[in-house]
Amino acid sequence: MTNKAPITQDVMTIPRKPPEGGKVNLVGLTRAALSETLIAHGTPEKQARMRAGQIWQWIYQWGVRDFAAMTNLAKAYRAELEDHFEVALPEVVSKQVSTDGTRKYLVRITGGHEVEVVYIPEADRGTLCISSQVGCTLTCSFCHTGTQKLVRNLTAGEIVGQIMVARDDLNEWPVPGAPKDETRLLSNIVLMGMGEPLYNFENVRDAMKIAMDPEGIQLSRRRITLSTSGVVPEIHRTAAEIGCMLAVSFHATTDEVRDGLVPINKKWNIAALLDALRAYPKVSNSERITFEYVMLNGINDSDEDARRLVKLIEGIPAKINLIPFNEWPGAPYKRSSNNRIRAFADIIYKAGYASPIRTPRGEDIMAACGQLKSATERARKSRAAIAAEAGLG
Repeated sequence: MTNKAPITQDVMTIPRKPPEGGKVNLVGLTRAALSETLIAHGTPEKQARMRAGQIWQWIYQWGVRDFAAMTNLAKAYRAELEDHFEVALPEVVSKQVSTDGTRKYLVRITGGHEVEVVYIPEADRGTLCISSQVGCTLTCSFCHTGTQKLVRNLTAGEIVGQIMVARDDLNEWPVPGAPKDETRLLSNIVLMGMGEPLYNFENVRDAMKIAMDPEGIQLSRRRITLSTSGVVPEIHRTAAEIGCMLAVSFHATTDEVRDGLVPINKKWNIAALLDALRAYPKVSNSERITFEYVMLNGINDSDEDARRLVKLIEGIPAKINLIPFNEWPGAPYKRSSNNRIRAFADIIYKAGYASPIRTPRGEDIMAACGQLKSATERARKSRAAIAAEAGLG
């Protein structure tokens, strides 16, 4: 029986209201909120919906930040917009490029906090891994991000802003009036960066609605994948209110092992999680749930684990994404051997499930799965460690 306990988390999200005398940032507002905001600042109610649609296209379809360049709006109205509003994105603090082409951005948001964003180019797609929180509460023991304490939720604007920053860097905004180019360098989004997306549901939902809007960034819902560690009460809402693809950080086949690897399992165990996944409204053979399974030497990688996994997910249209553990300084685990991973994958494949082995990307810049952590936090930890070793801590 699914645990219906309410979600409780002491998490703050910076409100949209700007400092006194400051400008309102339009990035991240829903269409309805954008209309209401324009009305509150003097746009006639009868015009607000049309004006919001025009501004929306300039911001999200064309990537325009300067109101003066929004040429289908009257010049006087553009001046009024400039007086009251801004189109502001997270600040790119640094960009690293891996030998395999992976790009990692460290971006600064309101309050001076930082999160990491990763772009992974592949032959048939370009995937952007975005963050939903500064830090994380889940403390998954194999995940470097989980060693950074949660600071706050990201706003919808800070989430969709990561997509816009990446499109800036890839020079992928179309030019108004130019022939349409269907090539997309940024074609897929995965909510697999810092944080648990379902602990910041409303902001994630609003940001993804902007990403999917046909008059904006125009990404198909099937090209967006949300990854959760198992916040059971919010799983159904994901299908109903976002409609994207779903991935689950599974990583173990017994509650005893999963309790240690993914502590949220103590609140919603494997049985409760699988019940929610079987009831997921979007699940079908064409929209399978992805089970993410990090391969840890001697912990969860035996033939028995593989056979248990197949039994557990029986009846759920699924694929199992096997992830070789990406080690980080001080990590308590080792990566399973290539032979062990292949043997594990073979058992799953013979049971009728796709079992791709993920190729680690961006390891040389600490951009691989489970390695994200803001550089300032890494530096802070390093200084603390040095002080402790010197007897100063």
